[in-house]
Amino acid sequence: MTDLAAAEPGARNTATLGSAELELQLEQYRTELTAYAYRMLGSAFEAEDAVQETLLRAWRSYDQFEGRAAFRSWLYRIATNVCLDMLNGSQRRARPMDLASSKSADTPLGDALPEATWIQPMPDDRVLPESGDPAELAVARDTIRLAFIAALQHLPARQRAVLILREVLRWKATEVAELLDTTVASVNSALQRARSTLAAGDTNEADSGEPLDEEQQALLARYVDAFERYDMDSLTSLLHEDATWSMPPYELWLRGHLDIRKWCLGPGIACRGSRLVPTWANGAPAFGQYKPDGPGGSYEPWALHVLEISEGQIVGVGFFLDTASLFPLFGLPPQLEG
Repeated sequence: MTDLAAAEPGARNTATLGSAELELQLEQYRTELTAYAYRMLGSAFEAEDAVQETLLRAWRSYDQFEGRAAFRSWLYRIATNVCLDMLNGSQRRARPMDLASSKSADTPLGDALPEATWIQPMPDDRVLPESGDPAELAVARDTIRLAFIAALQHLPARQRAVLILREVLRWKATEVAELLDTTVASVNSALQRARSTLAAGDTNEADSGEPLDEEQQALLARYVDAFERYDMDSLTSLLHEDATWSMPPYELWLRGHLDIRKWCLGPGIACRGSRLVPTWANGAPAFGQYKPDGPGGSYEPWALHVLEISEGQIVGVGFFLDTASLFPLFGLPPQLEG
């Protein structure tokens, strides 16, 4: 945890709460504010920066907080303003499927695109509470899915805030209007336009955010076994016939068994012999992949797999290749011994 007092040179004690007490109170909101900022920004690292800035602003201005709004609402107002400032003039983040049509396995990989192009995966433990009402946790998982985060990026920033606050966090229209300094009519209009935009897209690719049942757990075990043995017959049998295979930071993405198989046995053949370490990202099963090309027979980080599962099959696998940033974020080891 970043010490807010240390982060603010010359920080003063507040009129109502002592420094330590205020920091503890602010820290209680870090997880939910990170989830909010992530939905707004589509970047794990920008979300954490936004939350740190939010807590610092709250720290600096707490002696001006007069209790006219609830403390949580006040923090969300600050967080919203921080996110809107960060989104000002920036391009929307996307997945490869949002940028171009699928290609064949024979297509050159192309150049890596800048980090700011892509939706980034987020560790579950940074944005989901450790416990709570199961129905609320399921909604929280659904609304950090990669497909949902990508769909949100199609909305103008203020519409995005309205939809998240109203539909995800279940705020009243009057509360959102007060937070955004606008009218209830404007909030309702923005929500209607946002709903129409999302309805035109596809945000329901994966199962709901319920805990994995035995069948899904067995599916994941078969995926790990097939990938580590590099058995393409077994692996593709677990995939929906129209499953997607994407590899940010590259625009190229594949659809269907034939091209996935050809890619894995062609340009992707160096993945043979890899090992997978389980984790969770965006409310979905994920794995850190390590290739056997390190010194002394060790395994080196190669990709973070994020799986989308629907009706007993894997409908999409995203391979995120920025392991230098993502593996520390997910707490994955820097190397596996041979």
